[in-house]
Amino acid sequence: MAAREQLDSAGAKGSPADAWKHHIIRQLKHRDRAQKTLYQDLIRSYIKLLEKSNQKVFIAQGLLGSVARHQLSTSKDSLTSLVSQHQDKVKNLNKTSGELAYKVLELQQEIRIKSSVLEEQHARMSEIRSQLAAAEAEVSGLQAQVEEVRQGNWHLKREYDSLLERHHDMDEKFREEKVRGSELVEDMIRWKQLAAVKMNTRNEKRVRAREANIQKELEMAAKEKVDIDIGSCNMPSVNLPSPKPEVDEKSEKRQTRMFSRKRRGNSLCSLEEDLYAPLRVCLAARIPCRAIHVLDAHELSINAVRFSSISNLLATGGTDRVIKLWDISAGMLQNRGILDGSNEGITSIEFDPTGTKLLAASYDKSALFWRLDDSRPKFTLTGHSRKVTAAKFKCSLRQVVTGSADRTVKVWDLHRAACIQTIEVFSYCSDVVCSEYFIISGHYDRKIRFWDSRAASCTQEIPLQGRVTSMDLCPDHRQLLSCSRDESLQVVDLRMSNSRRSFRADGFKCGCDTTKAIFSPDGSYLAAGSADGAVYIWNVNTGHLETTLPDKHSSSINAVAWSVSGEYVVSVDKSRRAVLWSDI
Repeated sequence: MAAREQLDSAGAKGSPADAWKHHIIRQLKHRDRAQKTLYQDLIRSYIKLLEKSNQKVFIAQGLLGSVARHQLSTSKDSLTSLVSQHQDKVKNLNKTSGELAYKVLELQQEIRIKSSVLEEQHARMSEIRSQLAAAEAEVSGLQAQVEEVRQGNWHLKREYDSLLERHHDMDEKFREEKVRGSELVEDMIRWKQLAAVKMNTRNEKRVRAREANIQKELEMAAKEKVDIDIGSCNMPSVNLPSPKPEVDEKSEKRQTRMFSRKRRGNSLCSLEEDLYAPLRVCLAARIPCRAIHVLDAHELSINAVRFSSISNLLATGGTDRVIKLWDISAGMLQNRGILDGSNEGITSIEFDPTGTKLLAASYDKSALFWRLDDSRPKFTLTGHSRKVTAAKFKCSLRQVVTGSADRTVKVWDLHRAACIQTIEVFSYCSDVVCSEYFIISGHYDRKIRFWDSRAASCTQEIPLQGRVTSMDLCPDHRQLLSCSRDESLQVVDLRMSNSRRSFRADGFKCGCDTTKAIFSPDGSYLAAGSADGAVYIWNVNTGHLETTLPDKHSSSINAVAWSVSGEYVVSVDKSRRAVLWSDI
């Protein structure tokens, strides 16, 4: 201990470089204190044992002296034996003390080992305590965040409940207004019917009166005498009354008045006046041979293209969410305007027979209806749960048919902008076309299905060799064209559904699941774009490939369109390019 104190005092007076010595001295002091407290009883016992051994030695020596003084008469042999016995005891005591000393050293070694293990455990415990403190701080932070989230959820729940209650109230009001609207429509129909009956009665009375007047005039004309000069070589002109042309003129005026009255009146559906629009007829389509205009029509890929049914007005739609209108002027596509309003890309485009309205399907699970004089859609048809792949007008023009990836085909009433019929088709619907009484749908399960639109029942299925990508009806509605992923086009005679013809060509390959093929406006040719960037045209009557239009597209062609005049073909591709083809 004195040596340690000297070392401590020397270290205290030393330089800062001897700091490690101070650390060792402090550790030694700490160990001495720990060992002293732990083994103090053992040391005391050892000291007492040594004292007892010394006392026994002294007692033995005193006994020997007393024996020598008081028992001189005892024999030397007995004294010797007694001394030897005491010496043996002393040896045993010395041996026992040595063993105890050895045990003390062993215990000290164990103490040092255990003290080092205890220090390591103390260090680990301090580290674990620091980690525990950090974890507790993190837990407290997370608990605060959880409380904030709970508060936010509570506020959101209150807002949701209030919105739900408002929704219920508005839904109830909507139902009431819907019932009221249907009642108003029924009243309007009834009054219109009564007005039509009255008008027809008046017209019939007028017609009968005019016919009676004409009959009287004819009778009077028949009674008149006419002088004829037989000697003359030329027949004289006879001024007979001409009541028939008068009747035609009057009836024509009456029909004109009826027609104008129908256009000005508040009819049940404004689409009725579209039935009187003139239609252009293509007598013979011309096969294009060269590209006369190439341009980047959209900012992204173009998915659909369609010509108007009465003019060379063109519409294109793409993944940039807009529909662009184009006029063909001087052999070029001139931008006429933009129709926007879709939230996602356009998948298909359809003009109505009057060429004044446009219908488009969109990736945003809806179909949109525009009038060409307004850039915003008149209304949006929503109800599908996945993207709408096709939207087509029915023959009545009052209804629209849509096909979707949600495996349904829906029929919509344009007057109410509401779904009136849903057909479950059990497969991804890629395209639809409509005839007078049937809806025809093409699907990914390699089938074309015919649906009776009046009963919503499937009347026939036609299997194909690949997934259907598009369909088109011949202008006379006698033939159906389908494009599929088996790199072929199929033409089905609708009068004999089992009669089918396949059209293929070397190099033709369907580029995607939405590749669109079409009939020419006279029904004599088929046109489709290929993955190699070329347009292929087949002759329907001979089944042979008429021509291939290559080298203008750098990517797969998505769709083609043939103008109603038969003069132009337009093709669009995935790289936003549009190409105008002609035979000029």
